[in-house]
Amino acid sequence: MLNPRDDRPLSELMTVLVTDISGLFRKEIDLAKAEAGENLDRAIGSLETLLVGLIFAIAAIGVLLSAVVQGLSAFLVGQGMQEANADALSAVIVGVLVALLAWAMISRSLAKLSNRTMRFDKTTASLQRDLEVAKETVR
Repeated sequence: MLNPRDDRPLSELMTVLVTDISGLFRKEIDLAKAEAGENLDRAIGSLETLLVGLIFAIAAIGVLLSAVVQGLSAFLVGQGMQEANADALSAVIVGVLVALLAWAMISRSLAKLSNRTMRFDKTTASLQRDLEVAKETVR
């Protein structure tokens, strides 16, 4: 016995196919939007944590660096340097070292954020499967 759907005209079958494919792509767009939202939420969470950590680090490092500058200055004064020169040189040495360390850490964090936040692995895989199904359907 014939399936009643088998005797439909080709134009109706093509209309159904186009409707199914457009619905499928709408769902893929919805998936891409959801995945982009997840990536954005993850990036925002990472940035919030990074900023809070930076605030605490700045406070702690400020106190510790003040102690290092004073200690280095006292050492230089003990070596015979004038106090004003020792203070200035100590501040410059410590400032340059801290600036280099800060640059390295910020660069590393930015590189990690840019590499992982905007990937659409699920959407890409799903679109590949849909494309294969569409090819098989057209054959």
